[in-house]
Amino acid sequence: MVAKLNIIIYSMYGHVYTLAKSIQMGAQKVPGVEVTLSQIAETLSDEVLTKMHAPPKPELPIMDPSDLPNYDGYLFGIPTRYGNSPAQWRTFWDKTGGLWAKGGLVGKSAGTFFSTGSQHGGQETTALTFITTLAHHGINYVPLGYTHPALTDNSEVVGGSAYGAGTVVGGDGSRQPSEKELSIAAAQGEAFARYLVKQTSS
Repeated sequence: MVAKLNIIIYSMYGHVYTLAKSIQMGAQKVPGVEVTLSQIAETLSDEVLTKMHAPPKPELPIMDPSDLPNYDGYLFGIPTRYGNSPAQWRTFWDKTGGLWAKGGLVGKSAGTFFSTGSQHGGQETTALTFITTLAHHGINYVPLGYTHPALTDNSEVVGGSAYGAGTVVGGDGSRQPSEKELSIAAAQGEAFARYLVKQTSS
């Protein structure tokens, strides 16, 4: 039986997408898992995005919330907004009422990864506030844990925590994910994929 994993992101400036590609590479190392990379719909107009100097979106399929039951697990990529998930993610989840009513996602598994402007920009609080939505759907939350040595490396700025991989992009978004952050992301993808394969085969 093949475990189906969907890495679902929202990425305005590309940082979360860069992490997602490393997560995808890590997950694809695991036999018995089928990995999809997708994005959620944008809610801002092209005019607003232009004023925000947002680059074009990556060429990824748009995930429809109704398709969530077709996967065994998810890794959700979230750019933090004020210590929480942005409106685009809230809009996505607001369309899942029908799934919630029939328990369509009960027993699925999910993890999270993030980008923030600063080291204290809310990567952990974003995970904690996101977990409430997962709990209401009966989705099992799978944290990364302190399973990668770079997570306790204080010699330089490193995003991520026990809740998942992350990157610190700077106030102007100019900082790109570092090699250590990408390594953590790849490790999360591999670890989550192994977990998912084990769950679906048991």
